Amino acid sequence: MVVGIVGLGLMGGSMGLALRSVPQVRKIIGYDHNKTHCKEALKFHLVDEVAEWDEIKRADVIFLAIPVEGIIRSFHNLTDVSPMCTIIDLGSTKEKIVSSIPPQIRQNVVPAHPMTGTEKFGPAAALANLYRNKIVVLCNLEESGELQQATAKALFEAIGMKIVTMDAKEHDRHAAYISHLPHAISYALANAVMSQEDARNILILAAGGFRDMSRLAKSSPIMWKEIFKQNKANLLDSMDHFEEELTRCRQLIQEEKWEELETWMEKAQKLHDIL
Repeated sequence: MVVGIVGLGLMGGSMGLALRSVPQVRKIIGYDHNKTHCKEALKFHLVDEVAEWDEIKRADVIFLAIPVEGIIRSFHNLTDVSPMCTIIDLGSTKEKIVSSIPPQIRQNVVPAHPMTGTEKFGPAAALANLYRNKIVVLCNLEESGELQQATAKALFEAIGMKIVTMDAKEHDRHAAYISHLPHAISYALANAVMSQEDARNILILAAGGFRDMSRLAKSSPIMWKEIFKQNKANLLDSMDHFEEELTRCRQLIQEEKWEELETWMEKAQKLHDIL
């Protein structure tokens, strides 16, 4: 099969590298509006060739590895694909994407969210093993065609992913807590530190804890702005619950209730019994 990848950054580039180990994939073509990304994708062998949009539309499988608003716009440029074509979007939100798929290509589309990534972006960030042993969530799968379901599952399994199915609305609520809220917190932490500390002190004193907590703030602001926009209601709910816990911590410290604070922290540790 010929696979087309729209978006040649971390996710799309890594998909190109991963698919090179799949025997059924004969050719990988790519498209990106950023011409520098196109040149780098060829340099790093993420794709076999860079193609124009019309050629992408003739591919057997099309991965949409672009920001979520771009995915929705792309659907309207794909309404004339073959009934046999499989379109797989890799967006981090799902409900608005699913509701925006034009009816005439609904069976062509398999909405997916690979639960993987790094704080880096662009073609140079691509990793051949980014997807291996990670979970991919397929949403509202019953609305996709049987061929498209089988194709998407086969490709994700071939690159080493574990498949989970979920309703798009349910996915977005869970993703708000597990993925989107941590990014918002990381951006807030970075801004709080930058407003209070000079660069020299940050460089001298920043250790593992701060580096781990602030790492997500290196992620693409363009991409995360769109994710926050699409999942606004769920993200705000998760922020409310986070603020409740932070306020509880503040109160216990302020009132010097050290034993209760210890109990509160021990409760939090139970998360890692699950992880």
